[in-house]
Amino acid sequence: MEGEEEEPPQEAATGPVATSGAAESGAAESVPRVVSGEPQNISDVDAFNLLLEVKLKRRHERPDLPRTVTELVAEDGSRVYVVGTAHFSDDSKRDVVKTIRAVQPDVVVVELCQYRVSMLKMDERTLLREAKEVSLEKLHQAVRQNGVMSGLMQMLLLKVSAHITEQLGMAPGGEFREAFKEASKVPFCKFHLGDRPIPVTFKRAIAALSFWQKVKLAWGLCFLSDPISKDDVEKCKQKDLLEQMMAEMIGEFPDLHRTIVSERDIYLTYMLRQAARRLELPRASDAEPRKCVPSVVVGVVGMGHVPGIEKNWSTELNIQEIMTVPPPSVSGRLSRLAMKAAFFSLVGYSLYWLGRRTVGLVLALPVAQDCLQRVSTVLPKK
Repeated sequence: MEGEEEEPPQEAATGPVATSGAAESGAAESVPRVVSGEPQNISDVDAFNLLLEVKLKRRHERPDLPRTVTELVAEDGSRVYVVGTAHFSDDSKRDVVKTIRAVQPDVVVVELCQYRVSMLKMDERTLLREAKEVSLEKLHQAVRQNGVMSGLMQMLLLKVSAHITEQLGMAPGGEFREAFKEASKVPFCKFHLGDRPIPVTFKRAIAALSFWQKVKLAWGLCFLSDPISKDDVEKCKQKDLLEQMMAEMIGEFPDLHRTIVSERDIYLTYMLRQAARRLELPRASDAEPRKCVPSVVVGVVGMGHVPGIEKNWSTELNIQEIMTVPPPSVSGRLSRLAMKAAFFSLVGYSLYWLGRRTVGLVLALPVAQDCLQRVSTVLPKK
């Protein structure tokens, strides 16, 4: 992924991979020098090595990183720098920029999926407006994409995010946009989307709740209106504000916490480990032996996910298990039918009330009253 004008896919590369770790010095020594003077034609491999040398010179061997950064080392020597962020924090954006510039990564992984990738291209003003507008059109789109229950849950969570946005006047995802911009400035840096798709998360979350648990959770989300200040956000650097608010509401629902937080910890860990694979350097010819070096990765995730990533880093991960959506139970199907009936009943009653109200207002107009009087005089009396 390169630049902000292209549609970022699930996994996009900004260029060839770069090197890191102990092999950096060897790779740098093999870079051919171009003698100043007349322009010279160089091969693609030589051009790569020249840009690689520039990148290695920018990379700090012992970078001075923010306190929010956790360093993890893979078995092959690749290094992963996980930046724990608060999603509405200016300090987090600065932490992301400082980390990427210091370590010059080969891959940047962010806590986004393809369903939320549009926030990387939008400007702050557009995102601020979009976050505040929770319309019927968005509700219809969420229901059509994820089903009634998952769609309603998604809209309620958007309401939580919109509440924070309105309180702070700050659009969400600023740290991810900064990561996207900085990754495009690093030679041969790839940009990966590392979060589990939203539909899978919401469907698994809904399947884990009983009907009354769904009602209770929805009630709590609907009436969330506590005031929030920017100081509150910075105090929550040890645990992301949005995730902390969610944790307070879903604390009595262990299964919901498992699907929304713990399972995504596993998925993010898996994606970071996939990104932290050894990199193969280009060869001048097929006869030249292959050479692989450790990679450097920067992960940008909510602070609440950092402990889970550390915990899962050296364990076996069953990624398929958390990607499947269990079939709905009998009670689940009945609750969905009940929710659909309630939803369409509410829409029908709203239309009826609106139509009746409109007719009443029209008939109350002087012109309408005059017309009715004329019609009554013309009609024959019984």
